[in-house]
Amino acid sequence: MTGVEVRTEGVAGPAVPDVDAVGEGVGQAGAARSRPGAPAPLVPRASSAPPAPQGRPVPLVQTTPPPAGTPSAPPGRPVADRPPIRFAALGDSFTEGLGDPVPGGRRGWAALLAEGIGDGRRSVEFRNFAVSGSLAGDVRDEQAPAAAAFRPDLASVVVGVNDILRRSFDIGFLARRLDEVCALLTEGGAVLLTTCLPDPGAVLGLPAPLGRPLARRQRAVNAVVHALSARYDAVHLHASDGAWVQDRSLWSADRLHPSERGHRTVAAGFHALLAARGLAHGAPPRREPEQPPPSRADSLLWLATAGTGWLVRRSTDLLPQLLCLAGAEVRHWARGTTGLLDRRADLALQSALATVTFTTLPAEPSAPASVRHVSMEA
Repeated sequence: MTGVEVRTEGVAGPAVPDVDAVGEGVGQAGAARSRPGAPAPLVPRASSAPPAPQGRPVPLVQTTPPPAGTPSAPPGRPVADRPPIRFAALGDSFTEGLGDPVPGGRRGWAALLAEGIGDGRRSVEFRNFAVSGSLAGDVRDEQAPAAAAFRPDLASVVVGVNDILRRSFDIGFLARRLDEVCALLTEGGAVLLTTCLPDPGAVLGLPAPLGRPLARRQRAVNAVVHALSARYDAVHLHASDGAWVQDRSLWSADRLHPSERGHRTVAAGFHALLAARGLAHGAPPRREPEQPPPSRADSLLWLATAGTGWLVRRSTDLLPQLLCLAGAEVRHWARGTTGLLDRRADLALQSALATVTFTTLPAEPSAPASVRHVSMEA
C-alpha cells in the first residue's frame, strides 16, 4: 500500500498571515550536491536521525491505496522496510494551500503532488512548512532550517510575491536569501522544485500605470528564480505565461490565489516533470476539481470580509509607494522616456544576480521571451 503521511508544520516567525499571490534537469533524489564557492550551511548537520522540526504541527495524515495495476513490493522486501521519499514544501500561501479548502483545513498543490510521488514499493512522507504571508527572509530564517532538519529528498521553494507587494522590496536582498535557502537544502541532498509566477497586477486587472511597476518586480523575481533553478539543477515549472492570466477558472474568488483547479494544474505540471526524470512513480493528480468554481457572489463575499482587511494593510504599506511609482510611469510615458525605467531595472537585476556569487552566470531555462528582458522601477 502506498502511504502518504501529510503534516503541516507552521513555523513561528515574523511572517504575518496575509493574502499573497500565486501562483530543468535534475539528479537522483537524495544524491548530495557540491559546487564551488557554496555558502556554509545555516544549521549544523548530524549524522544520526534528524530531530523533529520545530513549529506548531497540525497533524493531517492520509493513507491512500496504490493506483490500479501498481506492482507490489518485491518478495522479502515489504514497503515498511524501504525508507520513505521525504518531500518538504516551503513558501507562502501559494504553497500553504489557500484557495483549495478541504474539511479540516487546506490542501494545496504540494499535498496533491505528494500523493503521486510514491507507489506500491515506496511510501512518501510529506511536510508543509509554508506559512501565509511569508517573505523570502522568513523562508530563509524560519522554514529552511526546519525543513533541512527533516532531510528531504524533494523540496519545493516558491516565494516572492509577498515581497513584491511590500514597500521594502529589494531584489538584491531577495536573491541572496533565496540563494541561501537553495544552498542549504541541496547540500543536504534535496532535489529542488521551483516555479515562476504570473504578474499579480495582470491577474487583478490593474490599470497600466499601477500594474507596470508590479510587473517589473515580478519579472525580476522570476529572472532570479530562473538563474537559481539553473544553478542548483532544479525541477522548474513555468507558470507565468498568458494562459495563467487569461483562464479565470485557475484562480479563487480573491484572484490572488489558485483555485482548486489551479492547485491541481500546478501539481500535475510538477508531476509530469518529476515523472520524466524518474522521480515520481504514482498516478498523476487529476486536473478536474471536485468543487464548483468560485462565483461572483464568492468574490463579493471575499471583498467584504478578508479582502477589506488586506486592502487596509496594503493602504499603509504598498499603496503610497505604488501611487508614486504610477505617477512616475505617467510622467515618463508623457516624455517618451519609459525606457529609462527599464534600463535602470536591468542594472538593478544584474547587480542582484552578481551578489549571489555565481562561479559562472548560468544560462536561463527556456522561458517566455518577456522574462529575459527584466525591468523594474528605479
